[in-house]
Amino acid sequence: MSAQRPKAAGPALQPVVPGNGHAMASEEFSHWIRTRLFDDVPVAICVIDRQFRIVEANRTFTETYGQWSGRSCFRVYKDIDHRCEQCGAIRTFADGQTRVREERGVVGDGREINYLVHMLPLQRPDGGIPYVVEMSTDITHIKQLERQKLEAERLGAVGETVAGIAHGIKNVLMGLEGGVYVVNSGLRHGDGERFAKGWTMLQENITRISSFVKEFLDFAKGRKTTVALIDPNLPARQVYELFRHSAGQSKIKLRLKLQEDIDPAPLDADGIHTCLANLVSNAIDACLMSEGDRKFVVTLTTREDNGRLIYEVADNGRGIDYEISRKIFTSFFSTKGSNKGTGLGLLTTKKIVYQHGGKVSFESKEQEGSVFRIELPRQRLPNPSDTEDAEPETTATKQP
Repeated sequence: MSAQRPKAAGPALQPVVPGNGHAMASEEFSHWIRTRLFDDVPVAICVIDRQFRIVEANRTFTETYGQWSGRSCFRVYKDIDHRCEQCGAIRTFADGQTRVREERGVVGDGREINYLVHMLPLQRPDGGIPYVVEMSTDITHIKQLERQKLEAERLGAVGETVAGIAHGIKNVLMGLEGGVYVVNSGLRHGDGERFAKGWTMLQENITRISSFVKEFLDFAKGRKTTVALIDPNLPARQVYELFRHSAGQSKIKLRLKLQEDIDPAPLDADGIHTCLANLVSNAIDACLMSEGDRKFVVTLTTREDNGRLIYEVADNGRGIDYEISRKIFTSFFSTKGSNKGTGLGLLTTKKIVYQHGGKVSFESKEQEGSVFRIELPRQRLPNPSDTEDAEPETTATKQP
């Protein structure tokens, strides 16, 4: 293959005509495919050898990335002087698999872009692979739209949080007002029992507002997100061990169902642990507050489905009625009582899941139980410490 090719010349492709003209049109079509299609497709295409040198490229590639003749792919794509740490091409040379990856690079004018690259092996009859063809498409605009959508979702969550603060403070103030009224009533009537009841109400609500403020400050301040490639099952195993014994003491069976062949993913392990701990804790409480003598079970499940990491926490507790379900993610709402819950658990979970580009949802039936589900699309997961070449990769079937 040559490093440079002049633009093909000749007559434009004519439409196919019947009769004797058909053979001529077919020849012209074949000639056009051979000489023009490579340069005319709106996709940047290059061919690299086993030394990762670009030996051929089309016009779109040249216009996008600039001069490439005799240069290495990592220098042209990313302006670095060493092979990518997680090079997909070297894997394709080794196993002959077609790969699809999202990458970040630098174009000819110095701008950073996001691009989707397909890597296809050029295989000899004897099985050797001397070259890999890389076809890349600029997806920077799509990534920008995704970030804008995530930002809009985060702003929406902020609005819900502000509403939740007002709702939570209002509930505590009502409790304080009620306690003050009962204390004053006891004093006016010389009723020691009523006075003691009012004082207890005040203590409970003071404790509640203290916990509320402390937890909200932690929630608002947040924690530094530390993302690394981990086994997605790791946080689930840790949460299972954390709650297994306490659940058993409450006569609740805690089960763990893991899909074992899930590939590593860029996750904040502590953040996902917090999310699952909140959901499992809530599920156990739902069982404890349920009526009846049935055997209560909480099940923590992990799986991957169509590029989405899924965590589920299911219980057969008392379930959630419609009115509560409308508030569960939009305010500091708790069903655990004034001295047990602040309602921040699910808001914290929602915040962490949003930081991972995912969503949290639930299904529930009264007196039958609930299923809370966290879904994390791999293509929207954050990069480990913004590390280069950390984007997810998919492997397609080997091409004949």
